[in-house]
Amino acid sequence: MTFRPVAATSKAQPALEGAGVHLQRVFGFGDPSLTDPFLMMDDFRNDDPRLYSKGFPWHPHRGIETITYVLDGQVEHADSLGNRGLLGPGSVQWMTAGSGIVHQEMPAGNAKGQMHGFQLWANLPASLKMTAPRYQDITAGDIPVEGDDDGTVVKVITGSFWGKTGPVDGIAANPMLLDVSVPAGRRKVLPVDTRANALAYVFAGSGTFRDTSDPVGIKVEKEYRGQELNIRDQTGNRTLVRFGSGDEITVQAGDDGIRFLLMTGRPIQEPVAWHGPIVMNTQEELRQAIFELNNGTFLKQA
Repeated sequence: MTFRPVAATSKAQPALEGAGVHLQRVFGFGDPSLTDPFLMMDDFRNDDPRLYSKGFPWHPHRGIETITYVLDGQVEHADSLGNRGLLGPGSVQWMTAGSGIVHQEMPAGNAKGQMHGFQLWANLPASLKMTAPRYQDITAGDIPVEGDDDGTVVKVITGSFWGKTGPVDGIAANPMLLDVSVPAGRRKVLPVDTRANALAYVFAGSGTFRDTSDPVGIKVEKEYRGQELNIRDQTGNRTLVRFGSGDEITVQAGDDGIRFLLMTGRPIQEPVAWHGPIVMNTQEELRQAIFELNNGTFLKQA
């Protein structure tokens, strides 16, 4: 087994999207080769409905897949194909936009007004850019939950892990998406596909991503009332960790445990032409998509 070292870390940055949703952008609109096949990730958590309730009204997508994972509150969605649904706590929607879809996502908080979820964008290879749109709506009860003797809990959204296979299937990049919780003081070694890029997004607790033979690594501390810790190799939560090559990741949980999303996917390694919610391979394809959006021929499926 080969330990994956930490290649880089970054903090999620405040952003405003949709009709005025305040969120934290984990990554996106930078160098897509660094996170290939993933393009963008947003963390939308807020206790004030005024900062998210206007949601994401009707907007188009083409050439990508969007993954929405809700922890608290709910998200109501509707699309141009007539689909409607409601994502509750613990549920996932994996939407393959393919040739084109227009949809909206409207968040609502829980009884206390709290809303928390993530949206991840995954690229599609050229051969599937114009595939038919598809939804996979997964309820919390459909997601396998695997526990270890030390109290570690892993929710397997897609991919296979510890003998469990997630309910999302047929994804081009053969990704693995896990929600991992490691209890206080525990050290875990997590196997990953050696051919895949690997990212971890810490959103609760604290911990260290390093092997006993790796004196560098990265220590991720919990957030203290929004104040960042000004200490080398320590940051608040909302931290993205990008790993180097290897086939296992080591995490040492801190005194309050650690929870993170682990994302792996085999890189597509194709050119990216990107304009907002439309991602193609060439500027010509991008111009064609925008032309079709403006003249009413964007949607290929009725």
